[in-house]
Amino acid sequence: MKGRFITFEGGEGVGKSTQIERLKKRLEDRGVSVVATREPGGSKRAEAIREAVLSGAGRGLGPLAEALLFSAARADHLEQTIRPALRRGAFVLCDRFADSTRAYQGLNGGVDSRMIEGLERIVVAETRPDLTIILDLAPEIGLTRAKIRRQLRAEGPDRFEAEDGDFHELLRQAFIDIALAEPKRCVVIDAAGEADAVEELVWQAVQRRFGEELPAGATAARSIPATDMIPAPATRSHGG
Repeated sequence: MKGRFITFEGGEGVGKSTQIERLKKRLEDRGVSVVATREPGGSKRAEAIREAVLSGAGRGLGPLAEALLFSAARADHLEQTIRPALRRGAFVLCDRFADSTRAYQGLNGGVDSRMIEGLERIVVAETRPDLTIILDLAPEIGLTRAKIRRQLRAEGPDRFEAEDGDFHELLRQAFIDIALAEPKRCVVIDAAGEADAVEELVWQAVQRRFGEELPAGATAARSIPATDMIPAPATRSHGG
């Protein structure tokens, strides 16, 4: 089987890690080799950069420095984890990738788009996602979910969760703008429902993109009406 690269994007608390674990199980039930990973992180050196950035250590340096740090982490992640897995035919499921740099440091942070594009050309090169699932959720709901998660883990907010409401509204729109720009790669899914319902929508998106490549297995997908897969909105406004 050909290796495939699926990325999950969205704001804080949208449920990316939950849906990655559920998709991983679905694929493995069909005999597919799966590697679940994350950014920043996914390799030893990249995890060290993750700890530094999310602790807020690089905040005073500004969005450009953050973009450079994330790109350095991404270069190691690609070399050590993602590309080897794809070469051996695995499906790689990644919690955030280059779109997060576009959204957080580019569209939201003000880093020039030419700089972001240049970093992608150098670091990502040809290793671009075959499918990007953008989980869309009102920021106030996502931040509440993230807060509950932190309380269960006895953790404080990370560098980006601690930003104000305007930041998170702009972030949500940034991901929508990315989906509008690349509709063949990106699928926007309403993440406001129960995890089981969102899982089915994610599975539907994967089947539509890779259905003929997936071996038959014990897990059969329930048919989901196409209207349940929400398209990227044509305007810049959100109903929340």
